[in-house]
Amino acid sequence: MKAYQLERYGKGQRLALTELPDPVPASGEVLVEIHATAINQLDGKIRDGAFKPILPYKPPVILGHDLAGIVTAVGANVRRFKVGDAVYARPRDGRIGTFAERIAVNEADVAAKPAGLSMAEAASIPLVGLTAWQVLVERAGLKRGQKILIHAGTGGVGTIAIQLARHLGATVATTASAANADLVKRLGADVVIDYRTQDFSELLSGYDVVLNSLDGKTLEKSLKVLKPGGKLISISGPPDPAFATAQGLNPVIRLVLRLMSAGIRRKAKRHGVDYSFLFMQADGGQLGQLGALIDQGTIKPVVDRIFPFENLNDAVDHVDSGRAKGKVVVTLRQSASAR
Repeated sequence: MKAYQLERYGKGQRLALTELPDPVPASGEVLVEIHATAINQLDGKIRDGAFKPILPYKPPVILGHDLAGIVTAVGANVRRFKVGDAVYARPRDGRIGTFAERIAVNEADVAAKPAGLSMAEAASIPLVGLTAWQVLVERAGLKRGQKILIHAGTGGVGTIAIQLARHLGATVATTASAANADLVKRLGADVVIDYRTQDFSELLSGYDVVLNSLDGKTLEKSLKVLKPGGKLISISGPPDPAFATAQGLNPVIRLVLRLMSAGIRRKAKRHGVDYSFLFMQADGGQLGQLGALIDQGTIKPVVDRIFPFENLNDAVDHVDSGRAKGKVVVTLRQSASAR
């Protein structure tokens, strides 16, 4: 099969197109012929080496965290899927590799593809959809009548999180440029802060939850908009001790992460706010619940651009540019964009 490999860590490294043996599904795994994948900022951070302490992949390694495709073989003890099923997934950490024509995935990470979506649209959902679900539903327990600030509303996570928060009955504020205000309003944002001309920390107050995906300065300013007992949840760091323990990281890395997050944890405590870092986990069951919301029309994918497989490095560059609205998708089959 054809696959794009990271041959060595380095900022801006191009991924190398190579020929590799087809994977063989182990017990509990399904083999998926990938019709579409998507690019995430996480792929660039792994490529650059930023996640080596947390995700110590050893190059050469195939990157890629999203897929939509067709099951072509099943391993022993697979019960939920059969050959021919259309599926989508975010493979678990340590088993990524969707920048390829095929991949073997644990069936627990897989869900049926939403019927109304093309393969390209479905591939845009898993990582960002699971991130939004795990922040809003699991970590925040967001409820009707609460208020949430979602930073970077036009980003991959932001576009899904706004829709999910609206479905949960929350009042939604988001940061975006004035040019993108109409987009985030259509997705369900009640309040739009133009980050270029307005200071969200001076305009918002009494919020229950903040979802941060930006830098440390934004993270600290977000404390000001939360009411006592509010929750500041970051998907861009710094990782906290609870995350380090859950990941089973070695004592040295645990200490480093404790020190990295000490400042924001101390300031959050001073504000009476709970700070936590979330690194999403693969979960086919949650993807199934998201798929039901998609089939109902509650959540819709936001796809910025679609690139062919041979131009995958250009797709990565486009994500690196920071100009994408929603997700950037790569198709491996001509029919992937057709519903």
